[in-house]
Amino acid sequence: MQYGWKKVTNIKDVFDLKEVLGSGSFSEVYLVREKKSGNFYALKCVKKKLLQHSNLQNEIAVLKRIKHSNVVGLEDFYETRTHYYLVMELVSGGELFDRILDRGVYTEKDASKVIKQVLEAVSYLHQNSIVHRDLKPENLLYYNQDENAKIMISDFGLSKQSDHGVMSTACGTPGYVAPEVLSQKPYSKAVDCWSIGVITYILLCGYPPFYEENETRLFSKIMKAEYTFHAPYWDEISESAKDFIRNMMEKNPKKRFSTEQALRHPWIVGETARSQDIYHSVSVQIERNFAKSKWRVRLGSHERRPGSIVWG
Repeated sequence: MQYGWKKVTNIKDVFDLKEVLGSGSFSEVYLVREKKSGNFYALKCVKKKLLQHSNLQNEIAVLKRIKHSNVVGLEDFYETRTHYYLVMELVSGGELFDRILDRGVYTEKDASKVIKQVLEAVSYLHQNSIVHRDLKPENLLYYNQDENAKIMISDFGLSKQSDHGVMSTACGTPGYVAPEVLSQKPYSKAVDCWSIGVITYILLCGYPPFYEENETRLFSKIMKAEYTFHAPYWDEISESAKDFIRNMMEKNPKKRFSTEQALRHPWIVGETARSQDIYHSVSVQIERNFAKSKWRVRLGSHERRPGSIVWG
């Protein structure tokens, strides 16, 4: 497929719509089969009348700039009288945490390999002056159902081209957002590294580093970077993993690890990540606290994007 808006009378002239893959406040995503080629894609459908509330144009501008094996790619885009359509690479392996719940074996090394792929993709984004700004587990997808499937980063609706000006808008998902974002001061690509630290923390213990029913108290804890490695859940986790998280969740963004530094850390390189099974404790905690839709609701991200908020 080639880039460039293609105007059609009816999108069903181009694609067979098979099933709904997901929906949010501003869009729906369908599994589609292109009639001409027989290829399958994910089709994101956005109503034009809602466009002023959507980040579609920004998302397209970002996706047109990037191509990476761990980033869900934009294949093409269409428009009709009433809708805009983004034709996306089809990713069918499901969300990161759902796969963990379904697996029989899970180790620190497995977690390290996942985070390494995320770091490589985000490093690529940062090198191309793009900040994702909404990294969270439901935006980390497996490419397919294969056991060794790669991780893919999705949903660039809140991403920002950092070479297009200063970032100061408070946006993201509350449980994963960096302290400097909440302070509503200019911030940098370091916000993505903080989010990766939060994801790593949850990946290793099954619960988030910051959780409060009251949003004000939640934000206060995040802004102070108040988190701990509780016993007994962290007793069997290596000191190297904890060191990695401390460097990613460093309150001062200037002292926080960059993606390049993170990729050189022994835990990511694979030298220190433990290989014993931690599946039971992690999966039990995820099931108990955040299984499937339940944990999304408690982390403020119960719909596809609505947990990804813009405060100002």
